[in-house]
Amino acid sequence: MTTAPTTPGARAVTRYRLFWPAAVLAVLLLANLAFTPDFFAVHLKDGHLYGSTIDILHFGAPLILVSLGMTLVIATGGIDLSVGSTVAIAGALACLHISEAADPASLGTVLGAVGIALGTAVLLGLANGVLVARVGVQPIIATLILMVAGRGVAQLITDGQIITITSEPYKLIGGGYWLAMPFAILLSGLVALLTALLTRSTALGLLLESVGGNPVASRLVGIRAMRLVGLVYVFSALCAALAGLMVSSNVSAADGNNAGLWIELDAILAVVIGGTSLNGGRFSIGGTVLGALIIQTLSTTVYTIGIPPETTLVFKAFVVITVCLIQSPNFRAKLARRGAGRRAGVRPSPATTTNREVGA
Repeated sequence: MTTAPTTPGARAVTRYRLFWPAAVLAVLLLANLAFTPDFFAVHLKDGHLYGSTIDILHFGAPLILVSLGMTLVIATGGIDLSVGSTVAIAGALACLHISEAADPASLGTVLGAVGIALGTAVLLGLANGVLVARVGVQPIIATLILMVAGRGVAQLITDGQIITITSEPYKLIGGGYWLAMPFAILLSGLVALLTALLTRSTALGLLLESVGGNPVASRLVGIRAMRLVGLVYVFSALCAALAGLMVSSNVSAADGNNAGLWIELDAILAVVIGGTSLNGGRFSIGGTVLGALIIQTLSTTVYTIGIPPETTLVFKAFVVITVCLIQSPNFRAKLARRGAGRRAGVRPSPATTTNREVGA
């Protein structure tokens, strides 16, 4: 008995870069629906939208921002382990400025806090970029320095305490609403859209892929690789700072020890799940957004389906490994060949054993 061959149209769909991340996200959402019948329900209350899917987008917004910056860094063949510390530093600086201001609720105070946080992020990104592009330090080492030292700097800013604030304008960034939607969703969506336009509607995306795919060849043809590498580290730091503002704004507090802790690992996972190559070159902004939503949905799913807390990380790791395997063309090809061999009744030939026996 033979099975019907896969149609060319179906093969073309499954080869589309965003197919598998989108399929996995759909499966996770449907799994939640099986345990919570009103999972997709969205309610409008007091002019604000509420629902489980809104919460996933809302709480996943900081991860989306960090992952966007990580995508461009990885596209150039680098890595940025300092984004978690940048999240903590940005939130700590903003909350400290607001807490010491004469009028914490004024728009000028909030804009000043945001400016201080983003300006500091630019300096941190430049430091990483100089170490990687100019000095020639390996990206994992250069950013590991700031990952460790930056966490200490964040705790120095907060004096080892949690800074709490009361400021409605600042609350808007991470916990407020605009046009019935959480403002964090709109902000992360805007950054994702601008990033996609800049990298796909201009030559910037091709230049980044060129630098990441073959830095020597790109330098020989006149591409200013060092400037591009420095630029992506600055962009990564800015995205992390925006995420830090969201996190601290949502809880109206800054925690230098726990804010952004290990978010760099989730961001790397989101980038890989989205189809960006860790070797540099090929990258996908849309895939990164889907990957970040998958990571955030996993956090929701483990509670919805009743996964014990002590096995949560194991479950997340299993899902991530599964997603990475099904996205691999080589792995799918091996499964297809093995399945075809079993249907045809073909068994692996013991050629190696026979050769050894002949040689003996």
